[in-house]
Amino acid sequence: MGDRLQGKRVLITGVASGIGAACAQRFQSEGARIAGMDLAPAPADVELVAFRKLDVRDEDEVRAGVDAAANALGGGIDVLVNAAGVAGGGQAHLLELEEWRRVIDINLTGTFLASKHVVARMAEAGSGSIINLASVEGLMGGESMAPYNASKGGVVLLTRSMALDYGPRNVRVNAICPGFIRTAMTAPLDDPAFAAVAARIAAAHALGRLGEADEVANAALFLASDEASFVTGAALTVDGGFSAGKQLGINDALMEEAAG
Repeated sequence: MGDRLQGKRVLITGVASGIGAACAQRFQSEGARIAGMDLAPAPADVELVAFRKLDVRDEDEVRAGVDAAANALGGGIDVLVNAAGVAGGGQAHLLELEEWRRVIDINLTGTFLASKHVVARMAEAGSGSIINLASVEGLMGGESMAPYNASKGGVVLLTRSMALDYGPRNVRVNAICPGFIRTAMTAPLDDPAFAAVAARIAAAHALGRLGEADEVANAALFLASDEASFVTGAALTVDGGFSAGKQLGINDALMEEAAG
């Protein structure tokens, strides 16, 4: 237990599971009071001040949810974590428009709507921190990931645009770009049929493994805290070196040559 967020009023979308739930647990351990939104039921292991079941694509629902959260938290929101998101992929020529819209609307439009209805309160108060969950796949392409890449790339640039717009009012807006993290979204990699693919994905991270949700939550904690008071407009990679570059086996070849 700590006090890095003591007294902070936090709203988290996508709070029911994965990175959103990990953020709620970590923030609460540092003294924050948490309100949450999700389509799924509220997490049982986090004491939420308020919870609202809603679809982040529906502006009326989001507006009402933000109002309810602010009231329950005592009249304001100091930190917003936009963690609501879905996986979705496909090559462009095979992709149905409905699937494209689903991924874009949840991942990008949902982030925009929650931010829209929170940032005005923060700007009026003269302080705040918004943390958007993007992805390394918002910084680089991926196979059969057209809608996901587009949605998360949009989140990164939405983050930077809002950082410019609201920085003069002391509202910080940052994105976190995780690599492959062990959540329900990556659970299909546990299927034996994907064992070879899972091994290649793990090896593509410089640390040789997938990340954990609490490792992303630790980065979010920093961005939410006063320790990040001069950080805004950032796209912070928490990816075990996935985006650092490709390992081509050169080191192994040099070591073999030296040994020989």
